[in-house]
Amino acid sequence: MKVLDMFKLDGKVALVTGGAGNYGRQMVEALAEAGATVWTASRRLEPNEELAAELRAQGYDVHADAYDQSEEESIKGLLARMIEKHGKVDILVNNSVLRPSKSYHCAPEVFAQSMAVNSTGLFLITRAFGDHMAEMGNGSIINIGSYMGDLGVNDTLYEGCPESSSRVAPDYYFHKGGMHNLTRFMAGYYGPEGVRVNCLSLGGLFNNQHEAFLEQYKKATFLRRMANGTDIKGILVYLASEASAYTTGAVIPVDGGYSAK
Repeated sequence: MKVLDMFKLDGKVALVTGGAGNYGRQMVEALAEAGATVWTASRRLEPNEELAAELRAQGYDVHADAYDQSEEESIKGLLARMIEKHGKVDILVNNSVLRPSKSYHCAPEVFAQSMAVNSTGLFLITRAFGDHMAEMGNGSIINIGSYMGDLGVNDTLYEGCPESSSRVAPDYYFHKGGMHNLTRFMAGYYGPEGVRVNCLSLGGLFNNQHEAFLEQYKKATFLRRMANGTDIKGILVYLASEASAYTTGAVIPVDGGYSAK
């Protein structure tokens, strides 16, 4: 197979959770542009349907659905609907995230709500779709992590920013760190069945942040900028495709060099 053909996703069926979000949009676009049939799903159907309709108008095969990642039956229902329509799911991109915690001293139930989606829910959706892929004998699961899963708090990024501190989200550090090592566990568990599991450890995406934050974040990277609307398309398609057939258990930084400094 010629090398560029290895990146094609023709005939593949993919799910991107949280696909209508800031980073999710380029994930859905990338997989669709590479030839896959793509589903985007989260708790609310409307933003996913808006994105799907926009991409269908451009000629891509994109579908929208809704599910609750804190409920195993909801996850299984989404999987069943995809299998009913297409007969299989080849690619899972775990991008959904819930960030209810606004303070280190948040109520226990708020922290538990975060864990129900971002920890237990991540495990449940990966197990459901991973078991399906294992039965098929192939598949690719891509977890969307963060440099906050590997590094500690850097308050210098937020100096001069009103009411803003990286300390407000301890749950995010907790579950992204867990995601990175769960990636390695799942890669070992599903590897014998031909299912690959990898993780992208992402940096910050430009989203009209406070000017002080932008300047400080840029200086903290080698490339002197935040990620843009296309920066993860290539690496995502690589991990989803046969181009990465011998890559599994990897946690790959895609952060402009932030975590390498």
